[in-house]
Amino acid sequence: MAKRQEDAPAPGSPAWMATFSDLMNLLLCFFVMLFAMSSIEEEKLHAFVAAMNNTFSIFEAGATAIGDGVLVSNGVSQLNELDEYINSTGVVADSNDESDNLDNSASSTEELEKILEDQKLMENEELSEEVEEMLQELEIGDEVDISFTAQYVQLTMNGALLFSSGSADLKEESKKILDKVGTVLERYGSGTVEIEGHTDTVPIHSARFPSNEELSSARALSVFYYLADTTLLDPVNLKHAGMGERVPIADNSTEEGRSRNRRVEIRIYNPS
Repeated sequence: MAKRQEDAPAPGSPAWMATFSDLMNLLLCFFVMLFAMSSIEEEKLHAFVAAMNNTFSIFEAGATAIGDGVLVSNGVSQLNELDEYINSTGVVADSNDESDNLDNSASSTEELEKILEDQKLMENEELSEEVEEMLQELEIGDEVDISFTAQYVQLTMNGALLFSSGSADLKEESKKILDKVGTVLERYGSGTVEIEGHTDTVPIHSARFPSNEELSSARALSVFYYLADTTLLDPVNLKHAGMGERVPIADNSTEEGRSRNRRVEIRIYNPS
């Protein structure tokens, strides 16, 4: 009987190689798709490369690796710890980035506040010059002192100019000065206007004013009422306060210093 001829092997590559090639193609397509969907910023890429280089020493020749070579020397037994190691590295990096962002934000806020402060100071300096010029035109420049900060322009009047000793009633002659001050405030006091009364440290114990706190408050209130009644200022924007002897501007041990401390201050606040 004739022997049956055995089947010849199929031409071409082995079957496993075709499967492996398909797998490689699928992986290539997968990573190309991920790359196409991502947006890489150059600075972040450099930062990532530097971080990986310092941590793993894989981009440049180096002596260090994960755990100083423990992963390689101990084989795959270290793979279980690899995920935890990488995650902890990422947490540290994220923490550092967040700290840097907070520092940069704080620095930017401080710089912005400084710019705004300088801008308001410049505006109030210009306003104080205009107010002083108008006071000179109204011929009361010698009776009113001008000063300014970044928050307000201040008009200061001596207490003896407005009130008799121990009294909160406006002198008749002082009303002419307050009329002119009111004209200035109508022109420049579009925002908040605050009136503060101040005294020296000499105690007062009268039936009407048991202390300097009550006296200073009553004097501020008298100026407030007069300006509210005789000007077009919006009373909503007017404030008054008695500061007593708590904010001296001169030495209370001398008569000259006490005279300076007995005063009324009117502050024109910067609307910005």
